[in-house]
Amino acid sequence: MDVQAGIGSLLSPLSAPTMYPLKNPQVFIAPLLAPVYGQSVDYTQYVEPFLGTVNGGNMFPGVVSGPFATVKLGPDLYSGTDAYSGYLPSGNVTAISLMHESGTGGAPKYGVVSQLPVVGPIANPLEDLSIPRGSAADQAQVGRFELSLSSGVNVKLAATDHAAMFQYNFPASSEPNILVDVSHVLPSFRGLGLGQNYVNGNISVLSDGSYIGSGTYNNGWNRAPDWTIYFCGRFDAPSTSRVFSGKGTILSQYGSVNAAEGTERVGAVFTFAEASFTSRVGISFISTFKACQHVDTQIPPGTTLASLSSAAKNNWNTQVLSKIETSETDANTLQLLYSSLYGMHIIPSNRTGENPNWNSVEPYYDDIFTFWDLFRCSTPLMHILQPIAYEEQIRSMIDIWRHEGYMPDARSSNFNGRSQGGSNADNILADAYVKGVRGAIDWGDGYQAMVKDAEVQPPNNNDPQAPDSSDQEGRGALPDWLKYGYITPTFTRAVSRAVEYSANDFGLYQVAKGLVKREDAKKYLDRSRNWRNHWNPAASALNFTGFVVPRNADGSFIPQDPLSCGGCYWGDAYYQGLPFEYSFAPHHDIYTLINYMGGPDEFVNRLDTIFEPGKNPGGSPAFRNTIFNPGNEPSFTSPYLFNFAGRQDLTVQRSRYIAKTYYNAQPGGLPGNSDAGAMQTWVLWNMIGLYPLTGQTTFLIASPWFSMNINLGNGNFLNITTSGGNSDTAFYVQSLRVNGESWNKAWLTWDDVFANGGSMDFILGAEPSEWSAKGDLPPSPAS
Repeated sequence: MDVQAGIGSLLSPLSAPTMYPLKNPQVFIAPLLAPVYGQSVDYTQYVEPFLGTVNGGNMFPGVVSGPFATVKLGPDLYSGTDAYSGYLPSGNVTAISLMHESGTGGAPKYGVVSQLPVVGPIANPLEDLSIPRGSAADQAQVGRFELSLSSGVNVKLAATDHAAMFQYNFPASSEPNILVDVSHVLPSFRGLGLGQNYVNGNISVLSDGSYIGSGTYNNGWNRAPDWTIYFCGRFDAPSTSRVFSGKGTILSQYGSVNAAEGTERVGAVFTFAEASFTSRVGISFISTFKACQHVDTQIPPGTTLASLSSAAKNNWNTQVLSKIETSETDANTLQLLYSSLYGMHIIPSNRTGENPNWNSVEPYYDDIFTFWDLFRCSTPLMHILQPIAYEEQIRSMIDIWRHEGYMPDARSSNFNGRSQGGSNADNILADAYVKGVRGAIDWGDGYQAMVKDAEVQPPNNNDPQAPDSSDQEGRGALPDWLKYGYITPTFTRAVSRAVEYSANDFGLYQVAKGLVKREDAKKYLDRSRNWRNHWNPAASALNFTGFVVPRNADGSFIPQDPLSCGGCYWGDAYYQGLPFEYSFAPHHDIYTLINYMGGPDEFVNRLDTIFEPGKNPGGSPAFRNTIFNPGNEPSFTSPYLFNFAGRQDLTVQRSRYIAKTYYNAQPGGLPGNSDAGAMQTWVLWNMIGLYPLTGQTTFLIASPWFSMNINLGNGNFLNITTSGGNSDTAFYVQSLRVNGESWNKAWLTWDDVFANGGSMDFILGAEPSEWSAKGDLPPSPAS
């Protein structure tokens, strides 16, 4: 189809962006107030905690007291399907627990250290006591969550970094009970062998009515071995208690002792005379003593729920949301902006001081899901918005290597896993290094951690879904990579791994070059080009030839349909992306790719084809059967690659259509699983009007939605202004000034606007222009 006509037809809906109806009557969304640019604003009013909680977004809408907080307090729901973050739009409440993740997949994790309010006598606490929601909608705002149950109980929640508050209101003249079941976890129903297990536990009720104990669990999406969490719970009203233990639903004892421990299910039932009371619970990975310290110092007696909620709002306003100020007044846009900023900061969890595995002066972060998902958009934006936390996260990754042997590609409950492709921590370290992150990072150790990934195959962890090699950490397919310069079908995910290993080795080249390790730099630059060894110039689809395909040990290419990736999962040659998509992936070697595809014009035609409806018969009707998949990370960068062929206007057209069509601030407003904020950071970059190339200092220029001021820390700001256009119909760049100077390149570098701050002044209009036609094209350092 004609490129210009085709794009124009696709962009026609932009004047009326898709807004999904609210499908969950149990969710209450508050009205918004317009902001005032440059003045003190409560940005939390624009955060929609329910964004991404339906249609597979898997977001956590409960209480998170600040960025990276350990406690994530919210309800756990059961409806027969996996509740990855505990929350579901329908189903029964099985518990309210302190530990969750957000935007994850594979299988649920955590849902531990819980309470459940139950009305009336409890004959057997091991039976299913789950409770339907009441008629009132769930209500959430930053720092506060409220739910009502069909039993008439109302629960309000608030939290701190390591402690939680439950405020209970039972019906008058009822018998209020709180069930503490140490065996409670979030279950999985997918049959993948990733369901969590309760291993053992203990609980003791003290003379003052408080309780302490611990639970040990394993498995979940990262296939973790046993791990233990300690808890300490207190009530502000007197109660009677009955400790229980048993197997399955068969009680061994109930009320005969004040403590229980072992591999049986254990817990306690607390019964109250008062209808309204509060509970405070602390957690620690170290000890019950430290769990009690947390609850007593962070939520001392007399603390109000309102004060905790206010403190949480202040945390989010000062540490996250105020990082981007804007004069934008459209309520939907503001809600998407600030909800996305919120959603990208829920995990990882800052567990500094809570590492049970080794003592260290280094920071410690856990709950990384996953660098495979995050390295393209999320970690570069984290660097800009949270330079201190970002440096801490880099240091934590290196410290994990020091003590466990490999940096994580993913991590949860203090255990690495699972690695979906390459060793993508390498990309992140390279990105930090080339952008000048130094601080307290030991780059000698950092580089050695990268070399370990690049040279030493990790032991096989024998994952039944990918039994060929380790998917816990490192590069499981390294033997082929070192022997052949490509990966054979001996290893699962062979082609997508090879594409990622190339990018990983490019990261090593960048750091080796900076450390003046010339021989290493040459070796890894050469290895970064090995994706070329999977390029079969005879493979064809849709009248295009040349794609990355599987290859045998004898050098022969294996026939492959570029529009099929089989199951696109752990056991296939391509992971969560089509060969057509992965063939655009070597972003460090783009000019080689453009040459392979037949030159700039043919590259543009092929790239534009992935956005055309109906070109992928096996694709998603929700995305109009395009090859481009907005709901998964392998496609993230593709809309911006037009800049390499001198068509910045197409970058703006395609990326803006995607953002306006597939994103909004409603519960179903993400095009796929959030992947711990990866989706949110993609749309945030689109709003900013830039796109990072991880491992390089290059940012591709698109078009900002509105004027904004981005706080970069250390007194530096990036000020972006727009005039002459709007975000829906007049978004093409007509001219640009960078730091006051006329700019004719469709890219810039870290030093231009981020290292010490800067300015970008856009003139926008309704028609494409050739503002960057005479400027240099973006660099392609491996070409």
